[in-house]
Amino acid sequence: MTAPTAKQILHDVFGYTSFRGEQQSIVEYVVAGGDALVLMPTGGGKSLCYQLPALLRRGVGIVVSPLIALMQDQVDALNQLGVRAAFLNSSLDANAARTVSSRLLRGDLDLLYVAPERLLMAGFLSMLEQVQAEHGMALFAIDEAHCVSQWGHDFRPEYRGLTVLHERFPNVPRIALTATADAPTRGEIVERLALEQARQFVSSFDRPNIRYRVTLKANARQQLLAFLETEHANDAGIVYCLSRKKVDETATWLRERGWNALPYHAGLDAAIRSENQRCFLRKEGVIIVATVAFGMGIDKPNVRFVAHLDLPKSMEGYYQETGRAGRDGLPANAWMTYGLGDVVSMRQMLASGDAPEERKRLEMHKLDALLGFCESTACRHQIILRYFGEEHPGNCAQCDNCLEPIDTWDATQASRMALSCVYRTGQRFGVGYLIDVLLGKATAQVEKFRHQQLSTFGIGQSLAQTQWSSVYRQLVAAGLLNVDMEAYGGLRLTEEARPVLRGESEVWLRRDAEPAKNKISKIERSARMREAFDGANEDPLWLALKAKRMELAREQGVPPYVIFHDSTLLEILKLRPGNLTDLGKISGVGLAKLARYGDDFLKVIEDEANGVK
Repeated sequence: MTAPTAKQILHDVFGYTSFRGEQQSIVEYVVAGGDALVLMPTGGGKSLCYQLPALLRRGVGIVVSPLIALMQDQVDALNQLGVRAAFLNSSLDANAARTVSSRLLRGDLDLLYVAPERLLMAGFLSMLEQVQAEHGMALFAIDEAHCVSQWGHDFRPEYRGLTVLHERFPNVPRIALTATADAPTRGEIVERLALEQARQFVSSFDRPNIRYRVTLKANARQQLLAFLETEHANDAGIVYCLSRKKVDETATWLRERGWNALPYHAGLDAAIRSENQRCFLRKEGVIIVATVAFGMGIDKPNVRFVAHLDLPKSMEGYYQETGRAGRDGLPANAWMTYGLGDVVSMRQMLASGDAPEERKRLEMHKLDALLGFCESTACRHQIILRYFGEEHPGNCAQCDNCLEPIDTWDATQASRMALSCVYRTGQRFGVGYLIDVLLGKATAQVEKFRHQQLSTFGIGQSLAQTQWSSVYRQLVAAGLLNVDMEAYGGLRLTEEARPVLRGESEVWLRRDAEPAKNKISKIERSARMREAFDGANEDPLWLALKAKRMELAREQGVPPYVIFHDSTLLEILKLRPGNLTDLGKISGVGLAKLARYGDDFLKVIEDEANGVK
């Protein structure tokens, strides 16, 4: 009997008719026994790059993952497809763990997910050697490979020990995968995991279905509420906050206004965290309000928005967090509100940490790159891609700057006034005091008399207080001013400020838009046009298909998207197949799901066509 090809398994098991991007090249390379490093954005199809080779090669594929929740989701999804998959982690009791180990030793598994701590146990490594000798070892997949980097945002020391795989199983191919790695992190992955001979597959980091938007912070909660009411009624999403206290308060505030919002942070009882995560994954329209403790490996494809009420730490963090939206390829929003206060608090947090000075400098540099992204007038997709070393032509029509181009103004003279004021007041005061001096207020009594004698006192009355606040915010983002943490947030000049003060260079800044009142912007109009995927939410068949999916999910105790992704349901809605053959042609169905669910969904279509309630 001829062995199945990669394309046959892709169609028959996973329900797809074609590969995406470099998936086919990666699969073929690993099937042939090669080591690979795969950089692919969240939702780009990374899992298929090791799941499919594990089914094509002899023996079991071992997947190293730091994420218990993701293991459960992946195994549920694979079992739905008829793949023999299991996981071993601390969530299993002793009997369940023994059952999985027995299946592994019998050669009764195609894929086994394990935590790095479990993999590195001497007894487990010995068990793997026995399995290799008797049944074969298909591959090792190291997921979330950026966890090996001490400079990364998700450092896991256990990942450093994974070089043992190369040492003890030199002939078993390894595939390391990550969705977020700049050039230094990529280099560290190669070095720490001994992947110098591995072929690197770098997919585009662009997420064209995500609309990026950054807005100035006025009343963050009210701004968030307006965003949700205008664009995301009944949608699942994530709201990120910097502190646990703010998470709790925001979730409560949203619930009081009728939103199904749940908190998630490391300070909550583990059972509450687990239950809130389960609700988010398995119910429709749930909003999780969280710190960055939530998210890595959350495999929910129909998250329609990610909102930031506080500034993330870095471009990598922002990219990874926003990438949890729209993993199904359908339209999604990344919305963030920020102000100078965020910059000050984030710098204070980084400066007061106990990390080595080298690490602090790197983190400050990464924060500066994010500030540049916030303040830029250029295409946001372009800025993100350039940060990761990739070019983008700009004008994406999927960010605020492209949809509503920002006005700029010649702020050279105003910037010289602002910088001069910092210098003449001793480079130790915060923005509020500096603006008072420029406006001629000088409210600090101790300094009042001396600062009234300064040349900068009262010279800025041609601009309003909000305009001066904008100038200072943008000068900090542009690197002309630093926030001095030892001076309690006072501003200091940088070397880059000197040419401006000497009149040798111009400064152009973005003109902050006035808050719109009773006005719908182009972005809001466009979002409303896209709402509910071209009106699907208004279609009774769409609602019936989702109801059937939820019913089946509840019966089996799995998240709804494990049955079918939204994108698959939308294709069913559009094509309205009348038989199993036509339903089987739809992307994401596959033979196992066709056999298991085909008749159920065809009945929903038939009933809707006949007006049966």
